[in-house]
Amino acid sequence: MGRAPATTHSELSHLALQLFLERGFDETTVDDIVRAAGIGRRTFFRYFASKNDLPWGDFETLLTAMRGHLHSLPPEMPLMDVIRLAVIEFNRFPDAEMPYHRERMWLLLNVPSLVAHSTLRYAAWRQVIAAYAAERLGDDSGSLEPQSIAWACLGLCLAAYEQWLAHEEADLLKLLDEAFRRLGAAFGSP
Repeated sequence: MGRAPATTHSELSHLALQLFLERGFDETTVDDIVRAAGIGRRTFFRYFASKNDLPWGDFETLLTAMRGHLHSLPPEMPLMDVIRLAVIEFNRFPDAEMPYHRERMWLLLNVPSLVAHSTLRYAAWRQVIAAYAAERLGDDSGSLEPQSIAWACLGLCLAAYEQWLAHEEADLLKLLDEAFRRLGAAFGSP
């Protein structure tokens, strides 16, 4: 019978990551992926809008979970503490998933076509942060303060990802925590 068809976001994403690392992102086609997954092109496009979306996995589900986590924390908790904790949870994966997450982040930060495509995903991620910050601040999510917070948080995450990728022994969640805490200390937060 051969390999069972890949039928989840996670399975397709993992399979594609392996192909991208073996062959190169630009050299791997959707046809290569569907053939390796044992599915048709139509099935592939039910899961992912494009090849560029594969490294992101089921990103919309992760964003929904982050929204929920932001709103589950006590409203009296300082805003940046809530965001720090939600970002850490957003990046918390089972141990078995962390090697895939490392591969995913390497691709997203180093493959030019994925770097460009990532701006769309980063915008959706920032919108979650900006919307929550605006709600807490009694402001519009497009206003300067919520947008500044969202952009700063993305910068902190990208800096932590780069450190994580540069140091095999590094712990991503600790790096994220440290990045957020250091920024808070630099601006005089307790």
